[in-house]
Amino acid sequence: MLEIVFLIPFFTGTAAFFLPDKIGRCLLVLTGAVHLMLSVMVWAGQLAPSFPDYFAVTPEGLLSLLVISLLFFLISIYTIAYLKASDIHSENIFTGSMLLFLSTMTMVTLSDHIMVMWIAIEATTLASAPLIYTHRSAASLEATWKYVLICSVGIAMALLGSVLVTVAMDVGKVGAPISFSAMTEVAKQMDPMWLKAGFVFILVGYGTKMGLAPMHTWLPDAHSEAPSPASALLSGVLLNCAYLGIFKTNKIMHAAGLAGFSGPILIVFGLVSIVAAATFILKQTEYKRMLAYSSIENMGIIAFGTGIGGLGAYGAMICLIHHSLIKSSLFLTSGNILLGFGSRFIEKTGNLVGRMPKTFVAFFGGFAGISGFPPFGIFIGELLIIMGAFRTGNYLSAGIFILSLCVIFAGFANNIMKISFSASDANARIKEEASLVWPQYALLATSLVLCFWMPDTLYQTIIHAVNAIGGGF
Repeated sequence: MLEIVFLIPFFTGTAAFFLPDKIGRCLLVLTGAVHLMLSVMVWAGQLAPSFPDYFAVTPEGLLSLLVISLLFFLISIYTIAYLKASDIHSENIFTGSMLLFLSTMTMVTLSDHIMVMWIAIEATTLASAPLIYTHRSAASLEATWKYVLICSVGIAMALLGSVLVTVAMDVGKVGAPISFSAMTEVAKQMDPMWLKAGFVFILVGYGTKMGLAPMHTWLPDAHSEAPSPASALLSGVLLNCAYLGIFKTNKIMHAAGLAGFSGPILIVFGLVSIVAAATFILKQTEYKRMLAYSSIENMGIIAFGTGIGGLGAYGAMICLIHHSLIKSSLFLTSGNILLGFGSRFIEKTGNLVGRMPKTFVAFFGGFAGISGFPPFGIFIGELLIIMGAFRTGNYLSAGIFILSLCVIFAGFANNIMKISFSASDANARIKEEASLVWPQYALLATSLVLCFWMPDTLYQTIIHAVNAIGGGF
């Protein structure tokens, strides 16, 4: 029964709201371990859907599921130590919401029905909103309302887009289930005008949740106000879930022979997002907001590569995997910095290398990885995207892409150097316990290992996903 993968965290999350804090913490890690085991079973083909009209295992969904499961397990281990060191109100609400968040994100990866996908993505908003409001400050309240309202408007547009896709089926007199798999097979029979309109609304709608500019305005506030374990999930996993909705719709566009319409739009949104991140990241005064704008940049990179197709799409998938691993590590590390220095402002930190050396290694390693230094996977992914852009004749786009990456690196590096090496009178106030640092090391190590060795089944999963949107590289 495939559906058990998201039902278990749903039931444990519901139970966690009514259980003592210590039991809730144990339940968090236990559910993460069970979920990881079930995800491996899905990868091995041992779980089949009980409702195949609504749920299915697709290459892109399986890839996201594996990333979600590994990240949540490691983040849950970090969360135990984080909860002990921090002051979080209503811890049972926090742990319960984390588990419900896992459930809804898992449901997104397994959804094949276009409306079930929409319901699941909307459910991620409802499950994650309490996580942003955890600290119950005026700023966190504002960030939560911003997140809920802006994403709800986006989700409403995605709903309209989903309806327009079904209209394309009706106008084309197509009698098939409204699942992504079935619609991809009959895409050539669907009415192209309505299909184009549906894609635009879905891209803008789910692009809002993905953090694409100019619909990204909720993201910096939400990621900076949420506790670091929640920020790691929001950036490393939630954005990927929204991308899935766009990716699956783009598959239909390619199958319908409309790649010439969807590709350039994705390229434009990708470039706008990267340029927006470059503009804002130069003047950032808070390190968590800096990481949030880096997430906007990386979502832009993924959208740009997907629009390029072929080699670029393969690079986008590589970036998706490694961004999740590395950015989650960085947000967890930012939690240590916040616990140690008691401030999100860069100017109130400093000399991280001397005061918190274990955290520094993870922080600087994450910076190297997310900036595209070899041998990290982001470097490989970006290189493939650039090669794909030149192959397809997108020279101007490639130039803007490269220039923006250089600007972002300059702004990012300037702030990282201040945090790591500048003189500071501030004192780090936490002990660097193993559980506060080794999950970050594990995430970075996983990213490095995947650069040199990737299981053949995982490689084939990526290839199958990319082939649906203009493979043949």
